[in-house]
Amino acid sequence: MFIDSRKLPKNELIQTEVCIVGAGPAGITLARELIGQDFRVCLVESGDLEFNQQTQSLSEGETVGEPFPNLQDMRHRQFGGHANVWNVEINQNQRGLRHMTLDEIDFEKRDCVPYSGWPFRKSHLDPYYERAHEVCKLGPFAYDALSWEDAQSPQLPFIGDRVTTSMFQFGPRDIFTNEYRKQIDQSPNITTYLNANVVEIETDETAKNVTRVRLACLDGNQFWIAAKMFILATGGIENARLLLLSNKIQKTGLANQNDVVGRYFMDHPILRSGMLYPSSRKIFNSTALYDLRRVNNVPVMGKLHLSEQVIQREQLLNMSFILFPRDEKYKSAAKASAKTLFSAIRRGQLPKNATQHLGNVITHVDELVSEWYKYQIKREYLFPDLSYGGWSKQEGNENRYVKFEVVSQTEQVPNPDNRVTLSTKLDRLGCPQAHLTFRWSEIDICSIKRSQAILAEEIARAGFGELQIERDGELPRVLAFSTHHNMGTTRMHIDPKQGVVDANCQVHGISNLFITGSSVFPTGGYANPTLTIIALAIRLADHVKTRFAVKSENLTAKLESSKIYAHKTLDHHQSQ
Repeated sequence: MFIDSRKLPKNELIQTEVCIVGAGPAGITLARELIGQDFRVCLVESGDLEFNQQTQSLSEGETVGEPFPNLQDMRHRQFGGHANVWNVEINQNQRGLRHMTLDEIDFEKRDCVPYSGWPFRKSHLDPYYERAHEVCKLGPFAYDALSWEDAQSPQLPFIGDRVTTSMFQFGPRDIFTNEYRKQIDQSPNITTYLNANVVEIETDETAKNVTRVRLACLDGNQFWIAAKMFILATGGIENARLLLLSNKIQKTGLANQNDVVGRYFMDHPILRSGMLYPSSRKIFNSTALYDLRRVNNVPVMGKLHLSEQVIQREQLLNMSFILFPRDEKYKSAAKASAKTLFSAIRRGQLPKNATQHLGNVITHVDELVSEWYKYQIKREYLFPDLSYGGWSKQEGNENRYVKFEVVSQTEQVPNPDNRVTLSTKLDRLGCPQAHLTFRWSEIDICSIKRSQAILAEEIARAGFGELQIERDGELPRVLAFSTHHNMGTTRMHIDPKQGVVDANCQVHGISNLFITGSSVFPTGGYANPTLTIIALAIRLADHVKTRFAVKSENLTAKLESSKIYAHKTLDHHQSQ
C-alpha cells in the first residue's frame, strides 16, 4: 500500500516493526526481501511516484575543493531513487546501468592504500552477488572475458600479465521504477509513505536505542514512525547528513562520538586517459568485445584494467580503461574553436587568437550546425560513449574510425579529509544542507599516472598501437569528478573508532539502527557500486529476518514456559 504522507493526520504516530528510510534500489531490494514476513515494514520515500523539483531542492548543498557537480544531482528524490536517471541505452526501448562486482583486491587491506580493507573477503559476498544478479535481471554470474569472447571478437592480445580484460553486464532500470514498485504495493505487510522526509532520528537518553524518526512534508505536515528496527538507505551523502542532523543527545551527531560520520567520502572520477592510435585500422573490425552489445541475449561490454598482480606489485589503486572508436572529426580544431569561443562569450571577453578560432568555425560551419541539430534537437548520439554502444555492428569500421578514445573510471583512496558536514544554509524544511569537501590526494594522482603509463607500455609491447596520454599539466584530464557513485561516509569497520557500522551494517553502539548502500563501503574500487549495494541489501535483509525469527522463537519459548508453569501450578493446587 502506498500512502501520500501529506494526507496523514497531523502529528500522527505510526507503529511498525521495521522502518526503511529511502526507496532507491537499496531500500526497494530490502523491502522486496521482506515481502510476506510476519512483521510490518514501513518504506519511507522523500519523493513521490513522479518527479517534483521542489522536493528535489532538498538535496541542494555546497562543495569545497575540486569542481564537484551540484549536490542536488547526487540524490534523486523519487520512488526508485537514482534508478530513474540511469541512462545507458541497452536497446532502443530500454535504459539501464552497467553492473559488475568489486574485485577481490578491493576487499583486501593494502599497505599502499590507507584505511583500506573490508571486514570480509569477496568470497563471503559472492552468494549475495549471485542473488543480486537475479534482482538486477542480469545474465550468468560471469565477468571474465573468456565467458564472452569468440573467434570474431577476441580479447586484445597483450603480452604478459600486466593488462587484462573483464566485462560489464547491463541491467534495466524499470524493474526498480515500475515492476518492483507494483510488487511492494501489493504486499500486505509493507506500507510505503511518499513525500515523507526524515528530519531527525530520535533515541533514548543513552543514544543506544532509536525510538522513532520524525518526518516532515513540504506542505507543513509532520508525523513520527516508531519501530523496533530502523534502516537508513538514502545514499552516500544523505545517510551521513541524517546522522549529523540528529544531534539532540549526541551533540556532534548520532553515532559520531569518534568523529567518523561523513568522513572518507569517495567517488569514481571519469578521466580521459588519451587516444590510442592503432597500428592497423583493421583492429576496428575485431574489437567487438569492447562494444556494448548482446551476447547470448545478455548485454555486455569489455574493458581493460591492470591485473591484481601488477596492482599489488606496483602499489596502485584500481582503475579501468574503456575504448570508444573515434573518427577524424572527433575533437576537431573546428569543435575546439567553437568551444573556446562560446566559453569566452560567457566570460565576456575575447580569447587569444580569436580570429583563427572564428576562421576554424566558419570553415566547418555546416558540419558544426548539422551535429548540433542531431544532438540538441533530434537527441541522437553522435558517437559511442558511456551511454551508447552498438558501433561494432556497422560495416566498414576500418574506413570510418582512426583511433580509440580511452576513458577511465578510477578508484580513490579513502581520505578522512574528504567529508560530508552540515552547512550553515538551511533547506525548505529548516534543516542544514550538506557541505562536501572533496579533493584529489597525492596517492590518487600518482596512481593514475603510473597506471596510464603501464597501459601505454603494454600497448606498445604488444605492437598494436600507440597510446598518447592526455593530461592537464601535471594533473589527470578529468571528464567528470563524479559518476554519482558517492561512497564511504558511514564506512564499515569492526573498530568503532574507524567506522560507523560493523560487519552486519549495524551502527556501532546502537542496538536497532542499520545502514545500507554505498556509504558503508570502506573502499570503492572502480566498479559501478550498484551490484554491491544490492548484494549488501540482500545480506542485511537476511540478517533482519534472522533477528526477528530469533525474537519470535524466544517469545514462543517464553509462552511455552509460562504454559508449563501454569499447568504445574494448577496441578499443585488440585493435588491439595
